[in-house]
Amino acid sequence: MPKNSKVTQREQSHEHVTESVADLLAHEEPLDYKNSSLNVGGAAGKKVPQIEVPENDGRPAWNSKLQYILAQVGFSVGLGNVWRFPYLCQKNGGGAYLVPYFILLIIIGIPLFFLELAVGQKIRRGSIGVWNYVCPRLGGIGMSSLMVCGFVGLYYNVIIGWSIFYFFQSFQYPLPWSDCPIRKNGTLAIVEPECDKSSATTYFWYRQTLNTTSTIAESGGLNVKMTLSLLVAWIIVCLAVIKGIASSGKVMYFSSLFPYVVLFCFLVRGLMLKGSVDGIAHMFTPKLEKMLEPQVWREAATQVFFALGLGFGGVIAFSSYNKIDNNCHFDAVLVSFINFFTSILATLVVFAVLGFKANIMNEKCVVENAEKILGYLNSNVLSHDLIPPHVNFSHLTTSDYAEMYGVIKTVKEDGFAQLGLEPCVLVDELNKAVQGTGLAFIAFTEAMTHFPASPFWSVMFFFMLINLGLGSMIGTMTGITTPVLDAYKVQKELFTVCCCIVAFFCGLLFVQRSGNYFVTMFDDYSAGLPLTVVVILENVSVAWIYGTKRFMQDLEDMLGFRPCIIYFYLWKYVSPLCLIVLISATVIEMAVSPPGYNAWVQELAQERFQSYPPWALAMCFALIIVAMLPLPVVFIARHFNLMSDGSNKLSVSYRKTMMKDMSNLEEQDEARFILGTKPGEAPIAPARRPYLTPGGNKPMDPNSLSPNSCYGTSYQNAAISPTTPSTPDTPVTPESDS
Repeated sequence: MPKNSKVTQREQSHEHVTESVADLLAHEEPLDYKNSSLNVGGAAGKKVPQIEVPENDGRPAWNSKLQYILAQVGFSVGLGNVWRFPYLCQKNGGGAYLVPYFILLIIIGIPLFFLELAVGQKIRRGSIGVWNYVCPRLGGIGMSSLMVCGFVGLYYNVIIGWSIFYFFQSFQYPLPWSDCPIRKNGTLAIVEPECDKSSATTYFWYRQTLNTTSTIAESGGLNVKMTLSLLVAWIIVCLAVIKGIASSGKVMYFSSLFPYVVLFCFLVRGLMLKGSVDGIAHMFTPKLEKMLEPQVWREAATQVFFALGLGFGGVIAFSSYNKIDNNCHFDAVLVSFINFFTSILATLVVFAVLGFKANIMNEKCVVENAEKILGYLNSNVLSHDLIPPHVNFSHLTTSDYAEMYGVIKTVKEDGFAQLGLEPCVLVDELNKAVQGTGLAFIAFTEAMTHFPASPFWSVMFFFMLINLGLGSMIGTMTGITTPVLDAYKVQKELFTVCCCIVAFFCGLLFVQRSGNYFVTMFDDYSAGLPLTVVVILENVSVAWIYGTKRFMQDLEDMLGFRPCIIYFYLWKYVSPLCLIVLISATVIEMAVSPPGYNAWVQELAQERFQSYPPWALAMCFALIIVAMLPLPVVFIARHFNLMSDGSNKLSVSYRKTMMKDMSNLEEQDEARFILGTKPGEAPIAPARRPYLTPGGNKPMDPNSLSPNSCYGTSYQNAAISPTTPSTPDTPVTPESDS
């Protein structure tokens, strides 16, 4: 373009610009006209140039590929890998559960993870900007992702706070949860009744840590210890994300790698414990009949879905800081399999430790019931003839007890129930399914009290939980901050600090004495259904509205190679169908299962299921509605032109790319390129460009783009004949992939 052209003069000028070029840049989507996937022109047979994003566009970038991979691994590998996946394995057929999980990982997990990585990397914006670009009417997808991230971040950091509290409590010997407290009443010293009825670790969790109330309706006031722990957790998160990826990327080197060190140490130590092999064998003994149950497949799909962090926006945000030619397909496969093998590793560790715990508890059961039998023998309730001659009560084995128990049960058939004897079967102890906080803060802590040097292992375990939670929180916070910082000119550090302060005060809901019940409520209702809806809309907007052929061509332009054609069918047919089934199953389960929570009843010293009161039930459904509300609101507002499509929020990189593209058109008339040769005449449309289909190249219909179509751009005239005037009211015409 000549140096004295209007565009060049205005790019270098500081004067206020009101002519067409400035108007175009202020109202158009962030799009490179020649190189965009939306350019339906181009000479047939010519190689389409790749989008070149300026290196100095001002957007932060990862220091290295390793840093980026660790960030994605840290976000996807979280507490669910440690305390959710092992529980689902135990519940759903042991080793047989791995088959549906792996199948669904291949047909749902990796394709959708690849899709999020690709759109984030291509458009180089957060979740709100990405979906405004792909389809403005579905721009509420990004806003819903942000809402869900906010809800999850509120209660997820509370769990980190609990881990911080246990971490500092672990620097004691013996561990404070190893024995029940003694209550003194004058000269008498008795064991705390609530602890005696349950266990030392259970009592420490519910009474010393949470000091929980018996119902969700009873607030009980703030728990000072948990409030301080939550404050520390938010300070750590704030320091980790305050500089964006410049700070969080460095944190990931430690927070992503340290948990693997601890897991391997626990695995080696666990395999040396008595009974660990029993736990692992029980875990991987396949119950093949379970694979035929629909519930197993539904829970496997849900676990795949949440294990990879789909729909949160963190995956998109992290990938938006990549170079445009980064091999995101390799990243998707690598991170997905790292996540899967981490779950397997965590399951081995958990069941090695739980196998040890089961043996300890089974031996304790044998000793207690043997003492009962001796009492019955001494009081002549039972005859000595019932005891096999080889049984030695001073060295009673589990097999000897099982034989003795069987004889007594057979002889005393009528009055056996009054004896109160327990079978003490190891398998029954192993079948006690424990998940979530119960696994980490009760079952695992109880097992560690029997370890030699138990404080050391406790410190390592809870430090690992802190790091696992921190990696996920960094991704969650990035899913909140990146879209906002992309859309609005706000100071990064100030905005991050304000977010953390607001989140801390909102999180006080979870650190009152009844806060544990609200954590359960948010975990059950704030993320499950809304995230599933978000992901299926992501899938549909790319595969059916933007177009799978067009997206495949974009990937080839970005990566330099054509992805496997199987992705075409997975994105277009398989994944949407699976997600629809998952949504239907989730809604049915919510309708069938009574909404409620497990409350700790102090008098009984055990949990008891309670239904939510009406106000809490309303709160549950409000969480779902609020999380999904942006979807219909944005769609309606943009359908009736009540809201901007967000295209005026151009990033610096797109502005520079557009100016660079226009400056190369030296032999074309500037006015003709922007305004047409005459007032009201459309810009010249280049020749059509072929798009990939499963069967090969097929030219796309030049009329498939309409002015209001959901392709996130206002270059509506690019695909219209030069003599055809623009028609702003043309209806949406999605691409056909047939």
